[in-house]
Amino acid sequence: MTPDQIEAAAEALFQADRSGRQIGLLSQVYPEAGLDEAYAVQAALLRRKHASGAKAIGWKIGLTSRAMQMALGISTPDSGVLLEDMAFADGATVPKGRFIQPRIEAEIAFVMKSDLKGGAVTRAEVLAATGYVAPSLEILDTRIQRTDPVTGKARTIFDTIADNAANAGIVLGRERHRVDDFDLRWQGAILKRDGVVEETGLGAGVLDDPAMGILWLVHRLARYNMGLSAGDIVLSGSFIRPVEAPPGSHFHADFGAFGQVSLSFA
Repeated sequence: MTPDQIEAAAEALFQADRSGRQIGLLSQVYPEAGLDEAYAVQAALLRRKHASGAKAIGWKIGLTSRAMQMALGISTPDSGVLLEDMAFADGATVPKGRFIQPRIEAEIAFVMKSDLKGGAVTRAEVLAATGYVAPSLEILDTRIQRTDPVTGKARTIFDTIADNAANAGIVLGRERHRVDDFDLRWQGAILKRDGVVEETGLGAGVLDDPAMGILWLVHRLARYNMGLSAGDIVLSGSFIRPVEAPPGSHFHADFGAFGQVSLSFA
């Protein structure tokens, strides 16, 4: 992709987010584009977000489960940036029309107490830099069509990354835990929609250890001379499939002793 094409794709995504109207698959317009171009579009989109007053509050890691990677034919996670206007309080109600096609995932959130940067960072250093962990929900949305209505072609990893990794919102639970208070590999959640169990899963679904998701992100950012900052919220990756969130739905995630999180949609 040329610089002009990257900016044009980012502008289309920015306007789709503002209007609530999805655009077509970028992967069909730029079939030869790779992951580097996808992250370049994401960066250009985020520059527009920042210029409009949106402040970064952290990161999200996606596509960490083997099942999701195999479905997309990839072998690596992806990442996006959390923005201040994406944060919802536990128990909040999302206003009608705020999102286009929202879905919900359950995750373990890491909140950093110190900066972390470098390609040689270890898992032990990730744990040492973590202030606390908390139960969380991630709201996914897509400003790009999931499937092309004419060809039936599904969106690709390029589309997802360019669209800020399908990131839309975050809900942190009220509970706060030291990172070594629980074995996060065995920390699970039961996600209910309208009182019906839709999904269950364990933290090990995230690269066999949620902390490894954070480590992957630190190593990826190091390639761009970037890193995590103290205070950053980092969603380590979902260990359940995304669940559709139609208007009027209510979600409750039960993480057992780890905590609870809930969210409703008007």
